[in-house]
Amino acid sequence: MSDTSKSVGTGEAAGQAPAPYRVLARKYRPRSFDDLIGQEPMVRTLTNAFETGRIAQAWMLTGVRGVGKTTTARILARALNYETDDIHEPTIHMSGPGVHCQAIMEGRHVDVVEMDAASHTGIDDVREIIAQVRYRPVSARYKVYIIDEVHMLSNQAFNGLLKTLEEPPEHVKFVFATTEIRKVPITVLSRCQRFDLRRVESATLIQHLKKIADAEGVSIEDDALRLIARAAEGSVRDSLSLTDQAIAHGAGTVTALAVRDMLGLADRIRIIDLFEMLMAGDAAGALKELREQYAAGADPAVVISELADFSHLVTTLRYVPDAVEDAAIAPVEAERGLELSQKLSIRTLGQVWQMLLKASEELRNTTTPRQAAEMALIRIAHAADLPSPDDLLRLLREGGGDVPASAAPAASPAGSDGGATATAAGSNAPMVGGSGSAPRLVASSSGAGGPRMEARPLARPAPVAAEPEALAIGNIEALARLAEDKRDSLMRVSIRRYLRPVRFQPGRIEVGLAEGAPQTLIGDLMKRLHLWTGQRWVVTVASSGGEPTLDERDETRRASLIDDAASDPEVAAILSAFPGARITSVTLRDDSAASEEVGIAPPEDDFLGDPDEFSEDD
Repeated sequence: MSDTSKSVGTGEAAGQAPAPYRVLARKYRPRSFDDLIGQEPMVRTLTNAFETGRIAQAWMLTGVRGVGKTTTARILARALNYETDDIHEPTIHMSGPGVHCQAIMEGRHVDVVEMDAASHTGIDDVREIIAQVRYRPVSARYKVYIIDEVHMLSNQAFNGLLKTLEEPPEHVKFVFATTEIRKVPITVLSRCQRFDLRRVESATLIQHLKKIADAEGVSIEDDALRLIARAAEGSVRDSLSLTDQAIAHGAGTVTALAVRDMLGLADRIRIIDLFEMLMAGDAAGALKELREQYAAGADPAVVISELADFSHLVTTLRYVPDAVEDAAIAPVEAERGLELSQKLSIRTLGQVWQMLLKASEELRNTTTPRQAAEMALIRIAHAADLPSPDDLLRLLREGGGDVPASAAPAASPAGSDGGATATAAGSNAPMVGGSGSAPRLVASSSGAGGPRMEARPLARPAPVAAEPEALAIGNIEALARLAEDKRDSLMRVSIRRYLRPVRFQPGRIEVGLAEGAPQTLIGDLMKRLHLWTGQRWVVTVASSGGEPTLDERDETRRASLIDDAASDPEVAAILSAFPGARITSVTLRDDSAASEEVGIAPPEDDFLGDPDEFSEDD
């Protein structure tokens, strides 16, 4: 958009009637390349091209809405036809108004034709252009055709334009603009010089808006400018439209609170407070904060979206701390985000991000957004306070450590029976706060029971209770029987089908995985073992090896029994007497008699005759 120094001072002369109001996006529209902001690479390329006389025959301008594609096209048309008493050739440096400048910038010059391809999509519109290009311009140096949203042209229109675009008359130039460059045929792109107009950076946009506010005599807060620049997402036109709206909303004074209310945004500081409550596992506090924001007028969907945006910021700051220099980020937001990025693990941030995305989708499809948002916050608070299986395994190997309260066993108090007890000084658990009375999980080791976990309050030790004897699970068969005894048929099937036993020890199981095993099988098994036995079990996956699964053993045994049965003379005689019959199963009646019951399937065609052939007398 335009530099305000170019536009200020063009007000009505003394004694004249006041000019009609123009929106800021039109009033401060750039009139030369010096007025453009954020597009320095394109301006530098065009400057070199014009100064060396290497002017292209067609340009393709692409970019998101509001970055200046159509305005750049008009400035190009003005530069091509710039003419004063002293200048008679195309130039980028347009110090003052030329003969054709006013008419070109207002879109009313006879030799500069602007066409909206969204409403002129057919071959007939292109035929009209082709018919006119043969004639020389009426008054200007070049006849310039500006086609906006060129991707809307039909295939026939594009094909009709190809020949003229490849070999246009020397007095004709084409300037195309589009937001969907992928929809433009490559045959057209190859005949144009392409410029990708970038989104304007927040710092540049804020500085530009501040100049315009000063020129308009409007007081605007820095935080309000940050909110507008963030909402505009790099679009200058959108930022000016929002500024225009904010000025009207605030009656000449623009505050951050007014902009936040206008855009329907939640208070960013309160969003950070809510995020910290979630990361501390404080579900009650998070629900209270959400309800207070809802009562103040915040949209639950916006709150979830703002939480996702802040979690993205925290994750980014973990790897790019210099991102705090972004002008669109408030200082307090950058400070607290950087602090959180150093405390939270990437695993936790990634899980929170995924859960917030799922919550956003749920809110779009529900008729009760507040309830959906509350359920999402409860899930996040619960998940954020749980250590990962890797964290638990590391704690066991290192001899203990502090983990969140929700990781402590709730139903099975544990104590010490003379073994050494140690508490680690640090942990990667995703806690950033919490009550001082929250329990601490301590790892103990003893000769008989193996590693185990016990929960103790930080303020006062809990009374020591007798520890139940560790349940012995010595092999894969015992594990499968335990699942069967607990009536967990799904886990029993998974154990028999996917687990290859490697090593069984008290409190620890090492297995291999068969092909097709679910990714969550190991974690689910550890949870089931804790639920079934009241003790913590560590289940690890061996890198290689392992004995066959129970299903594989049964299949091998079954195949062996069938082979033995088939070699029996009597069974072989039966099979030969009934072609197509086969052995389906072999059941051992008892080990002492060592007798076998052989199941023989009938042949596929077991038709024994037509019943009508036999009379009742037979």
